Amino acid sequence: MLSIILLAVIVFLAYKASPKEKKEHAHVHGAGQIGLLAALALFGVDYFTSYFYATGEMMHALHPYGLQQYAYIAVFVIGLANFVFGALYMYSLGIFNEGGGSYTASMRYLAPGLSLVVAVTLIQDYVLTIVVSALSGGDQFLSLFNANNADWVWHFGLGAALAIVTCWLTIRGRGESATVVFTMLGIFALLTLMMAMGLIIAAARNVAPLPTEEEIHVTTSIGEALMHLLTASMKGMVALTGLEAMSNGIQFVINEDAGFVKWGKKHLPRFKGLWNFYSGKSGIGRSVQTSFLFYGALTTLFLTFFAIRFNAFDGTEGRTLVGNLAFIGFNQMPDGDLSLLGIPGLQGNLLFWIYQLLAVILLAAASMTAFQDLQATAWRDVAIGEIPEFVVYRNPSGTFTRSVKAGFVAAVVIMLLVGGRTSVAVPFYGVGVFLPITVMGLAIRKHIQVTYTGSKRRWGVWGASLAAALAALVFVGQIVGKWNEGGWVVLITFSILILGANLLLISPIGYRDPKQIYRIVREKARVEGSMASIVEWQSLKMQEYRYGLRSRVLIGVTRLFELFGVRRPVRYESAPVVAGDYDHAVHSDHPEAPSLLAEYLKEPTEPKLGGAPQVTEQPTEMDKAFPTKSKDEGAG
Repeated sequence: MLSIILLAVIVFLAYKASPKEKKEHAHVHGAGQIGLLAALALFGVDYFTSYFYATGEMMHALHPYGLQQYAYIAVFVIGLANFVFGALYMYSLGIFNEGGGSYTASMRYLAPGLSLVVAVTLIQDYVLTIVVSALSGGDQFLSLFNANNADWVWHFGLGAALAIVTCWLTIRGRGESATVVFTMLGIFALLTLMMAMGLIIAAARNVAPLPTEEEIHVTTSIGEALMHLLTASMKGMVALTGLEAMSNGIQFVINEDAGFVKWGKKHLPRFKGLWNFYSGKSGIGRSVQTSFLFYGALTTLFLTFFAIRFNAFDGTEGRTLVGNLAFIGFNQMPDGDLSLLGIPGLQGNLLFWIYQLLAVILLAAASMTAFQDLQATAWRDVAIGEIPEFVVYRNPSGTFTRSVKAGFVAAVVIMLLVGGRTSVAVPFYGVGVFLPITVMGLAIRKHIQVTYTGSKRRWGVWGASLAAALAALVFVGQIVGKWNEGGWVVLITFSILILGANLLLISPIGYRDPKQIYRIVREKARVEGSMASIVEWQSLKMQEYRYGLRSRVLIGVTRLFELFGVRRPVRYESAPVVAGDYDHAVHSDHPEAPSLLAEYLKEPTEPKLGGAPQVTEQPTEMDKAFPTKSKDEGAG
């Protein structure tokens, strides 16, 4: 009875705290713009729910070799990376506060070709986020019945079913999605606190560790041990997609101060710098990203400590690592033992079952972060010429439904290809996100070089260079650490994606003139202001890149044929419109200014036979008094 009362109180508190979309916010720029709590839910859920699988993957790289006691080294590496990358993206939101993340940053400060690579990488990473989140949710559900080793069909079926639900909920709109997800996150936080208390009680009672069920391969070489530690660190660092997700999706955040900022400005004005840092939509994004500085390291440390104490790992007792710890922790509660009901397979405390079912729902909901960012990225990719225009359709609630559905289909296909096994999909997930982080570090470095002088410039360049180098190191480490599990395949898939993206761009599908760009951005995507101007500028820059790339390819093909005696003229397209300077084109200081494409939208006047008509003036009084012969009449 006590468990039921506690659960009812937790659900009530979580729902009361959840965000509710206001009517006046339902159609800002044609979409429901979201505030702090909704942003925390939709853009943080992927990161928060990595709690359910990241530590399990990390420990799985150490425990089979008897190295679990060294997991704290991996925790330190993960914590350091989270802090550095979190700080980098919090700073970047002050510069790139109209969305786009490293996609926009690379176009502005680096090169269009690199921006295209980032765009393709992000699409891949968002789809894999859906795959891993949904399959992990299925794993947690099977843990309830000690069936984590069930046939692959069950894992695939459950993953696909969860992806269907989150796809449908995303299409419903951001307001409803945020309310549901935030409520679930609130329940998760309070139940996790109760589980932690139960684990502390279990440790104080000297509850025996779980029996070891898998063979331990003793590692004798220091090199092998370091390799396993590298693998563990890379596997535990899987959910930093949230950083890019928030930076990319800032376009969906309402531009007003969060409640705590309004309170702080009023009651604690002496901390003006702090409140300014967290003001506006950039401040809301920074508030979400602040959690990235510490959350990953703290939760990984918590789970690692108790996993070692109770010998609880993925696969033990047919449950996941978190499932095992939840079973131990919640069974310290005074009542709610379901085994008393005599139902076969019904084991553990009521709260354990609720917690595992909640894990299933939240892991499925983590797909919603990816669905949100698929929308934010896909319509931009359409504008630059990377995706066919057909994909851009925005329903009345502001959702780009076709990109959501396409992402869902791609995710289900990948689930089928990996046989419903999360461990097979994980090596590909998390690798791609560190390439955009590297690019963001390089873009911020360039921004600081051209903006600041003196000590600010020196320290800023040093910090951005450190973040970029660390991200590049982690990117390589992800591939090396997961090499034996398919990490090498990432090199092949990346190469194919990048080559395919460039081929699509130079094909007729990739051509965009100013009228097409305007139609996609302003009329179909229904985007206005600085955000629209940024995408229009990006599209023109990408068309410049396309023109140069296409010309080089055509010349290369022509020269190749000439080697065989075949000569044919090269057909060039007309040169594209010049994008111009970023600051001049975007005019962020005057978001109400007209589109930079406006001058290209005017219909040209058609010339008439015989040329333009002559323009005559009204006759003066002198002309009326002394009429003269016209030139055509000639002299008498």
